Amino acid sequence: MSADITVSVAGSERSVAAGTTAADLFQGDKEVVVARVGGELRDLAHELRDGDVVEPVSVHSDEGLAVLRHSAAHVLAQAVQQVNPKARLGIGPPVRDGFYYDFDVDEPFDPDQLKSLEKVMQKIVNEGQTFSRRVVTDEEARAELADEPYKLELIGLKGGNAAAAAEGADVEVGAGELTIYDNRRRDGELAWRDLCRGPHVPSTKLLGNAFKLVRSGGAYWRGSEKNPQLQRIYGTAWPSKQELKDYLDRLAEAERRDHRKLGAELDLYSFPELIGPGLPVFHPKGGVIKRVMEDYVRQRHIDEGFSYVGTPHIAKEDLFYTSGHLPYFADGMFPPMDVDGQNYRLKAMNCPMHNLIYKSRQRSYRDLPLRLFEFGTVYRDEKSGVLQGLTRVRMITQDDSHSYVTAEGAADEVRHLLSFVLSLLKDFGLDDYYLELSTRDEENVEKFIGSEEQWAEATRLLEGVAVETGLELVPDPGGAAYYGPKISVQARDAIGRTWQMSTIQYDFNQPQRFELEYQAADGSRQRPVMIHSAKFGSIERFIGVLVEHYAGAFPPWLAPVQVLGVPVAEEYAEHLTGVAEQLRARGIRVELDTSADRFPKKIRNASKQKVPFVLIAGEDDRSAGAVSFRYRDGSQKNGVPIDEAVAEIVDAVESRRQV
Repeated sequence: MSADITVSVAGSERSVAAGTTAADLFQGDKEVVVARVGGELRDLAHELRDGDVVEPVSVHSDEGLAVLRHSAAHVLAQAVQQVNPKARLGIGPPVRDGFYYDFDVDEPFDPDQLKSLEKVMQKIVNEGQTFSRRVVTDEEARAELADEPYKLELIGLKGGNAAAAAEGADVEVGAGELTIYDNRRRDGELAWRDLCRGPHVPSTKLLGNAFKLVRSGGAYWRGSEKNPQLQRIYGTAWPSKQELKDYLDRLAEAERRDHRKLGAELDLYSFPELIGPGLPVFHPKGGVIKRVMEDYVRQRHIDEGFSYVGTPHIAKEDLFYTSGHLPYFADGMFPPMDVDGQNYRLKAMNCPMHNLIYKSRQRSYRDLPLRLFEFGTVYRDEKSGVLQGLTRVRMITQDDSHSYVTAEGAADEVRHLLSFVLSLLKDFGLDDYYLELSTRDEENVEKFIGSEEQWAEATRLLEGVAVETGLELVPDPGGAAYYGPKISVQARDAIGRTWQMSTIQYDFNQPQRFELEYQAADGSRQRPVMIHSAKFGSIERFIGVLVEHYAGAFPPWLAPVQVLGVPVAEEYAEHLTGVAEQLRARGIRVELDTSADRFPKKIRNASKQKVPFVLIAGEDDRSAGAVSFRYRDGSQKNGVPIDEAVAEIVDAVESRRQV
């Protein structure tokens, strides 16, 4: 074959024969699953053209893993229809650490069925079926998929709006041409087909035996409760069996740490059905954690120059039109309520009311920066399908602050806030984090308020301050609020999961809409810049994250019960009562176990409740004016003089040590 086209691979030009595919270029490299050609991901079977710039994509990269998992989703769907030909197909995209596929079936899937489906999937994998891409017209696709009503609906969504119309739809009918993927056996026989953009791995063989179906549940078609409820199967797939095992071990550890389970075991909070989904109540022990957090962050704000304010839970609807939240944030707010013939809304944010506090009197440049802060409870109309314990709720207590500054002082205020939030997270034991910069979606600028110049300046300012920290900065295009860009702190917990915590948002919109002004040094009237910041984000969510981070074993300063006294026998209870009084006088939360349980059971109960310090007293301790320590890790220290014991506990609490 003649060398009649030129392609660029790894920065160097190569002459190859016409008809050469990406697979030909990377033949022998088993880690390459797809190729990037001209910036677009393509199947390895993609035929190259003259001038193409080609890059290999490893299965270990984020993009490669997504392709592997998307291919596994297709194998799952093929297995389901092989077992149940009447099953109708929904959507099957890759997601973080795995994939899912939705099915319209008569009955929900049970764990035994998932195990059976895994076996069918393994047979398909072992057959080494190939994924073959075909370009089709809308009419051809409708004819081939006439028995798939949900796929027919997706064909009607083809284009750039697919992702907005249905989660995951863009993996099937995104912008560009419409394609179907055929799964073919080694003899060329068609085994199955699906509407899909691709790309896919060349062969099912690449899935090996490193996949697993993890759970199933209901999911409304296109995320709307008005649509049919489908059955969703979640799975995971990895490049190797060891990576799958490691992931499943992490899943098991995450389940052990689940804050919903631990919240019940430790009697911290609950979610009463009679109150409603997404509306938690805190029990006395959970209330202690919440109060300690609130007291801490309230004082920290005061120390950082903030003034504490308070605002109502409801307001006239007109307020949120003035702020711009209606209509931009209407879907996140509860419906209006009629009060004396006027529409009122539960507030979903505190900032509009803080603007009215700013506007309540004349402001001078000497007043700036003006920093307002409150614990404001806001309400978001989250869909029931996304509610999850404390980490996704409808009632949100925000440690919400708003800084009003001059344009020239905005960068310094962002630095001040970023330093504040990072030190706060460290006090709570979250010291592994990176920053994320959320900007507007340049393809849908109509969803955002403000000029090109305003967005460019605000983004430049936030990015500059973020870079100064030396922390990793990850772009998040399209993730900004409608009124301005934001920096968020993404913290990793004890088992490596990432959570969005504190946020700092630049707002050039609301000061203009509320006509906020200050008198400058030259006597002119100027517009302030408004900077939003939430340190916890949501106290409820932060508590949920901390429960999982610490697996319920809170550091002493946060523990609901910091010390539990356990007498070896009833006669030593009085000795421990005296110790408890000394500790309470120093602000320590202490309880005594004077129940009728035997001593070993009391120790087991203390362990289950994850109390940081258990003080034990027997005859030797009483005689010596001492106590014995039993620590949370099971270690013990005997005969500690009472004053030394009190000092050790107080120091651990006041220093916020992670004991």
